[in-house]
Amino acid sequence: MQESCSYSSGLERRRLRSSRQLLPSNVVVRTCPGTWNGGAELLPTEEGAVATAVDRRRHEFAVGRACARAALSELGVPPCPIPSGLHREPLWPPAVVGSITHCPGFCAAAVAFRASYHSIGIDAEIDEALPPGLLAYIAVDEEQSWLTGAPGDIHWDRLLFSAKESIFKAWFPLTGAWLGFQDAMVTFTANDHAFRARLSRPLPHTCGGTRELRGRFMFADGLIFTAVLV
Repeated sequence: MQESCSYSSGLERRRLRSSRQLLPSNVVVRTCPGTWNGGAELLPTEEGAVATAVDRRRHEFAVGRACARAALSELGVPPCPIPSGLHREPLWPPAVVGSITHCPGFCAAAVAFRASYHSIGIDAEIDEALPPGLLAYIAVDEEQSWLTGAPGDIHWDRLLFSAKESIFKAWFPLTGAWLGFQDAMVTFTANDHAFRARLSRPLPHTCGGTRELRGRFMFADGLIFTAVLV
């Protein structure tokens, strides 16, 4: 992926800076506008994941993989396929952990060496309210109670959704098990742009066996960003 993918406009530069601020310097982040067309080609072993998908999904998938390869290149990892697992999760090179996210008009990938982190989860969402009825599906009672009095003119419901997406992306590579929206109770610390998740099940002992994950969030240029590191 060419440099213009991440730096095609002032908007993209600001979004890249925002997403990088959520993660330490040893995590490489690359972003791309979702409409980008230059060089977003799938490698043969990636094609199967979207062989029957509609054009929009194929393009979204291809841009995500191109973004991820650009991030891997910054780590010094040669270009390589990033196929999908049985649950559509990205399968990274053995020495690497990573995460990919996309929403309308935007894509990002974050990667780091496995020697530094067990897993990464990132998510980006359009900064708008959730569709009616969805909050009851994703939020536990304590979260719904907090949201009724949450401070500021913020789409906390969409932020909660994004946080749980990042939590799942960090959780799944470590366990290979599903974690539902109701299996993580999220608490936000608004002033610190941080959140904490209490999990219904512990992480593996190799990750400390904890039932808690921590993450950070940011609102910038019409998007919500969340990130979790293990």
